[in-house]
Amino acid sequence: MYSETDSRSPKAAQISDTLKQFISQSSSRGSAKAAAVMTREGMMMGAALDKDTNEDIFAAMNASLLMLAQKATDEMSIGDFRQMVVLGSAGIMHLTELGDGVVLAVATGAGSNLGRVMLDTRQISVRLRSCLDSPTSVQYAS
Repeated sequence: MYSETDSRSPKAAQISDTLKQFISQSSSRGSAKAAAVMTREGMMMGAALDKDTNEDIFAAMNASLLMLAQKATDEMSIGDFRQMVVLGSAGIMHLTELGDGVVLAVATGAGSNLGRVMLDTRQISVRLRSCLDSPTSVQYAS
């Protein structure tokens, strides 16, 4: 079900494992079906995506969305980007800043409750931040 990340990187493996657990737990509530952590520049750090999803393309598209969102927040003088929600006819995409230029993207299926998605994303963000803050240096998945 999931695409593979670089198993040589302990940080990428830890992030991916955390995301896979998150997907397993939240899928029973109909919340998340895929998730990824990436830099704002589009470098994938860890993911739990469908095997048919190209991680590089997914990360690059999200980096483009983030750049546009940041430009919009700058133009409107509403501060730094914190999160973005994309509502599609078949689900929700929620992107949220984890800090230091790192972003979490969570995708859901149709009929997901936006409030639940945001709550689940906030909870996994705390776990991911502690993973990212651990002393092991960050290496990116390939």
